[in-house]
This record gives sequence, C-alpha cells and structure tokens, in this order.
Amino acid sequence: MDHTLNVDALSVTLGGRRILERVSLTVKSHELVGLIGPNGAGKTTLMRAIMGLLKSEGHIDTKAPVGYVPQRQDLDWSYPMSATQLVAGAYVGMRRPPRRLERLEAIYRALDAVGMYDYRKRTIQETSGGQKQRLLLARALVIEPKLLLLDEPFTGLDHPNQDALSRLFVDLTRTGVGILMSTHDLTHAIDICHRIVMLNRKVRADGKPEALLEPGLWMDTFKVAADSALLRSLGMMAR
Repeated sequence: MDHTLNVDALSVTLGGRRILERVSLTVKSHELVGLIGPNGAGKTTLMRAIMGLLKSEGHIDTKAPVGYVPQRQDLDWSYPMSATQLVAGAYVGMRRPPRRLERLEAIYRALDAVGMYDYRKRTIQETSGGQKQRLLLARALVIEPKLLLLDEPFTGLDHPNQDALSRLFVDLTRTGVGILMSTHDLTHAIDICHRIVMLNRKVRADGKPEALLEPGLWMDTFKVAADSALLRSLGMMAR
C-alpha cells in the first residue's frame, strides 16, 4: 500500500520546551492508525505540525489533500451559520476552489457521507454533540483527502455515537483514505485501529494492537504504576 503520510525525525519546540523529539511514523492508504498517549504527550502538536501550522524540524511527506478534524471544543458553536456553511468553510483560503455549483455538489456529498444531508439547512447550534462531530468530519471530507487527521473525535460522545463514528472511519479506510486518529478512548483504538502508535514526547511503541500487550509499554508511555487501573481496564497486569 502507498504511504499517505511519512514523518521522519520530527521535533517541535514551543516556548523553549521540547514537545516532540525525533518522532517517526507512517500511515498507509486504507489504514487507520491510532495515536495514543497521556495529556501533554504531544498528540495535537504532532497533528498541527503535519498540517504546517507549527514550525518543526525533520521531514514530513504527505499526499495532498489532507483533511483535518480538530477537537470539537476548538470551534464556537454559537456562531449563526448553517451546516452547509460550516462545511463550505473548507474552501476558505483555497487557491483554486471549485466553481460554485461544483462546491455545492461536493458539500452535499460530504454531508450525505456522514449522514447529515437532511440537516444541511439547520444551524450548527441546533445540532447534538454527535452531529457536530459529523459536521466537522464532512468539512474535512469535502476536499476529498488522501489523508485524514482526527484529533480526539470521540470526546464528549456517548457510546452509540462513538460506535457510529468508528464504523464510519473504518468505511473511509476502505475507500483508500489513510487516517491518523488521536484518542484517549483506548478500548476503541485497540478495537478498530490497524496499528497503534504510542506517543509521549517521542514514539514509545508502534505496531498492531495485538502486538502491544506488554504492560511495560503502557507503563512507560502513560507513566503509570504496575497496579494502575489503566492496566486493569485493558486486561493487563504487570508481573
């Protein structure tokens, strides 16, 4: 499979503090890669660096276009705009956006892909948490990305919405999209991801979920003790 993302020896320094240290990882087409680690591990920083929003050292190679779904709380959902207008925001700043009719058709396709076409005229403040997450995903999909970056997509969602989004992400990989998803929902990550990258300032482990069952890896990444509730919740106990 072709790589949609190749990160090599990426380092990021913010405010004089090293946030990421020589991070290397890949994402292939048709692949869902989970990015996990504790708060402050550098997951969002990594995604913002991949998008070119932060100055970094090292090498980043992506197959454009790249879709980015930020954390839901990063937006002002009280702003008076429709679902269609929110998705159309993906074209702002684009050098050569499609013609108006083509844009509208693409927006409607993206809304339909995430099950939000019937809500296209509804204001964004009228939507539920799960619907908001789907709208952000539609905004990322409207440019038909080869790579999709998802930053904590399950935050604040109930289990039915988490399950629905999980199925949607897996379906997207089947169309050839490569996905890098940061998440604190470890059970979902282990369940649906083809690979897991464990990050805490640097990559601590990278492999298929079933290959990352050594408790020491989780203790090193999350800085927890051998009797941690985290290990118990994952069915692991250090010996």
